[in-house]
Amino acid sequence: MMFVDKAQVTFKAGDGGSGVVSFRHEKFVDKGGPDGGDGGDGGDVVLQASNNENTLAEFRYQRLLKATPGQSGGKRKKHGKSGQDLVVPVPVGTVVTNQDGVVLADLVQDGQQELIAAGGKGGFGNAHFTSSKRQTPRVAEKGEPGEELQVSLELKMIADVGLVGLPNAGKSTLLASISNAHPDIANYPFTTLRPNLGVVDIDKKSSLLFADIPGLIEGASEGKGLGDEFLRHVERTLVLVHMIDIYQEDLITTYKTVRSELEAYKLDIASKPQIVVLNKIDGLDDDMITDRSDELRVALPKNTQIFAISAQSKKGVNDLLYAVQKVVIAQRKKIAAQHEQEEPEAGVPVLRLADTAESWLVQPTEEGGFMVTGRKIERFAAKTDFGNYHAVQRLRDIMKKMGIAHELERQGAQPEDNIWFGKYGKIKL
Repeated sequence: MMFVDKAQVTFKAGDGGSGVVSFRHEKFVDKGGPDGGDGGDGGDVVLQASNNENTLAEFRYQRLLKATPGQSGGKRKKHGKSGQDLVVPVPVGTVVTNQDGVVLADLVQDGQQELIAAGGKGGFGNAHFTSSKRQTPRVAEKGEPGEELQVSLELKMIADVGLVGLPNAGKSTLLASISNAHPDIANYPFTTLRPNLGVVDIDKKSSLLFADIPGLIEGASEGKGLGDEFLRHVERTLVLVHMIDIYQEDLITTYKTVRSELEAYKLDIASKPQIVVLNKIDGLDDDMITDRSDELRVALPKNTQIFAISAQSKKGVNDLLYAVQKVVIAQRKKIAAQHEQEEPEAGVPVLRLADTAESWLVQPTEEGGFMVTGRKIERFAAKTDFGNYHAVQRLRDIMKKMGIAHELERQGAQPEDNIWFGKYGKIKL
């Protein structure tokens, strides 16, 4: 299967079912009372993180996903069946953003669910509007439209350790030698065309998740090579293991090339703990290995650990893994302590924005007439059958209660002016 870690998808929640206008018709009963049932609610669209998913490839062929709509109500106060929720599995590590780049969901745990698009509420049937003053209501609501939105899905793998380095540094070879992962390995650049994950058992009690990130080259953060497509997978790692081929002629330039690309992509990536590994030491004597390590150490940040290994023969690999484990544990403790400090103190009041559902706005339009917007009034308009006189009269009553009719008169609205309600319809004042 092709690895895909970005996708554009449109999610459409189910529309609510409409209520109905109905009156009882029974033998020997003249003019039975209203018995129109309510419509069912539309189904929601829910994303669920799953360890069984590892790519967003399916969304290349499914760009529109819809939940089931609710059914209309029936006679004898029968309630319409609600639509079934659409639960969409995505890989753990999927980030969902809207067209403005606002993060809607960040699914980081297996089984985590996030509501992405809410189904529309079912409309009330005329039986719902019966009162002492209104014995035979002839109004019913349409179902509310389900939410529809276009989002970007982006997969950012979650691993304890990220292996970074230039192509052919030996990252895939190391991952294959310490885990059950089977990445492609060959003696040419860009053998790795997608990130690979491998679980590495450090001892009988603990294991770490390693991610092999495809090789970076100079300019990767600007779109060159493959690196810019996969740098996002380094963001969530706790520790970076920077692998360098010990046979590189200029070790310092090689190190700085990858370091610069990490810094150019995102500063917090470069600030992660790093361990530098000189790989492919087979055939070199201890003095040569020491000389090359000292040559590189001059360019490294203070206290950076250097290890010399052979991923092929596993020489020095165990020492590396134990060192990585210690840094991961320390990083976990550091992050946990930061989270504890960020938690608000008990008893401190949390200020919240006031609910603006009751708010509305009246504005004149260029074509003449007026546009009425606002969450609550637009929801009523969405449920109004503008072809039904009684339904329109009910909308006018709601406008009066909310003060909208008074504001229209204040702004000079005339009886024949068109009054628009968002995208849902219009009436005459």
